[in-house]
Amino acid sequence: MAETLNVKVRGETGSARMRRLRNTGAVPAILYGHGEANVNLAVIHKELMAAVRHGGKLVSLKGDVSDSALIRSVQWDTYSKEIIHLDLMRVDLTELVNTTVRLELKGTAAGAADGGVLQFITHEIEIECPAASIPDKIVVSVLELKLNAAIHVSDVKLPDGAKLISHGEGVVVQCVTPRKEEEAPVPGAEGATGVEPELIKKEKTDEEEEEEKKEKK
Repeated sequence: MAETLNVKVRGETGSARMRRLRNTGAVPAILYGHGEANVNLAVIHKELMAAVRHGGKLVSLKGDVSDSALIRSVQWDTYSKEIIHLDLMRVDLTELVNTTVRLELKGTAAGAADGGVLQFITHEIEIECPAASIPDKIVVSVLELKLNAAIHVSDVKLPDGAKLISHGEGVVVQCVTPRKEEEAPVPGAEGATGVEPELIKKEKTDEEEEEEKKEKK
């Protein structure tokens, strides 16, 4: 289901004006695509954050512009969790689009009973599907995942009408045996090789050698 964003057309550009716009609780955005002219917009920040947190890609624009669009790019502030710019692409609800969809794991892996731990490797995949059918997420069940086994991208069940674009051989999640920690050497023990240190023979002085010759006589 598409999230609704209330938008206003803005005529102002420039970094200083954009900072003032953000201070009012709005985010500068640009709408493009379908051979139509680009439109500079202002989006309410709270509405945009709600849409992004929900994971949706398709949005319904209301206000100065009424259109359907895909969220194509979100620019975040380097030092905070605020969105500072948004790219929107016009889309027809019936057309096929390429988009990335996040993956979510569900269940307890069968291999966990044998001491296995999960490694979640691929967190999103790219698919092609009708714009109106873009899922917010795809749930991957790990219930049957055994120890030392993996679920690949090609194993992910896609929504009806969707086609996989990502490489199918990529690993989504695997259940592996945890590594054993190496035992630390015992203080005071012999060297790491277990070989006793070689004794260094003390050289005799000239006086000691002379005394030894006298004793032998």
